[in-house]
Amino acid sequence: MTSANERETVFTYGAPALKYGAGSSDEIGYDLTQYGAKRVLVITDPGVAATGWPRRIADGIAGYGLEVEVFDQVHVEPTDISMQKAVDFARGTGPWDAFVAVGGGSSIDTAKAANLLTSNDGELLDYVNKPVGGGRAPSAPLKPLVAVPTTTGTGAESTTVCVLDVLALRVKSGISHLRLRPTLAVVDPRLTVSQPPEVTAAAGMDILCHAAESYTAKPYTEFDRKRPEERVPYCGSNPLADMFAEQALRLLSWALPAAVRDGSDLKARQDMALAATFAGLGFGNAGVHIPHANAYPIAGQVKDFRPSGYPADEAMVPHGMAVSLTAPAAFRFTYDAAPERHIRVARLLAPDLEWPGDRSEYLPAVLINLMREIGIPNGIGGVGYAESDVDELVEGTLKQQRLLATAPRSPGRDDLAAILRDSVVLW
Repeated sequence: MTSANERETVFTYGAPALKYGAGSSDEIGYDLTQYGAKRVLVITDPGVAATGWPRRIADGIAGYGLEVEVFDQVHVEPTDISMQKAVDFARGTGPWDAFVAVGGGSSIDTAKAANLLTSNDGELLDYVNKPVGGGRAPSAPLKPLVAVPTTTGTGAESTTVCVLDVLALRVKSGISHLRLRPTLAVVDPRLTVSQPPEVTAAAGMDILCHAAESYTAKPYTEFDRKRPEERVPYCGSNPLADMFAEQALRLLSWALPAAVRDGSDLKARQDMALAATFAGLGFGNAGVHIPHANAYPIAGQVKDFRPSGYPADEAMVPHGMAVSLTAPAAFRFTYDAAPERHIRVARLLAPDLEWPGDRSEYLPAVLINLMREIGIPNGIGGVGYAESDVDELVEGTLKQQRLLATAPRSPGRDDLAAILRDSVVLW
């Protein structure tokens, strides 16, 4: 039994099995035999399919005597409609013994949804987090899922979250449950070399914010104590997640700008892949907060922004870009809750930068300098928003209570509006 206002003394940690290194994706067929799989569905998107890697992986799986099929129609920045298409395909061609996701967060999250809804009854919105969806938890175990990231950023290979745009509501939300975590993450840096510089920059800022937000998140000891059945994947900053976040930030300090400058720099690609993995292992347990909560409406309410390096046939604000655009202002707001942690993040990212000024501006300045260097737009104004859009964006952010609950300083409506207004133009 727990008493009122009793503080938490327990943190939890979970992670997929991990196989890292050049050539690791060639061994997936063997790995699947260890799970007893006979029929395997590979899920990817058209752009990644064009690189040849999904077919190469599928052929390697078939070489171990497994039946394998490829679904290559994942939508970049997935929607409820695009995920339903994958679910319908998986249901119509199943049963499947295992799933393999080859791609960025879009492919991995779509595979999570297909796995969930071929293992459990109901529809997609039944499982989407409240208040957008029904918040239903899966009742049956899922099949093994092998996640093979081709972008260095999302950390989806490590997490229990599946993110999507709900088009009718013009909001981005997600499904969150421990059973969504992939069984095995296979991180082969060779698969990331073809990323355009713009994708590398946006995905890299996603890694950075995963690490910085989890490191500055509300400590697990400051939450009310939970009963065992109430525990959630995001439990607040804790010593194990901190360790992964710090290492991710150290690697990013040099690898992110280097990989944007020269995509063929294999050392930078390797360290970016490690940073993405480490950050995922951290935030997948500690959680993220205000920049990610703001990112959902920024991406979900996009007007006509069409970023270079991404499919040109539709407007989008890539997730990592959306996260980064309010990060300087968000960390300025949260600074007073954990000053030394914010300064530690800044020093890990810019170890050579002397900062004689206002300490609360140290991390925002480091972030802005990096964003300018790697070509991130100059605030939410750079992706089509104005101050007149702030109120609607705030409404979207307020729907992300699962993320806002992890903020070290709880923001009200006026605080969120101020953060967004300060993010219209960053420099």
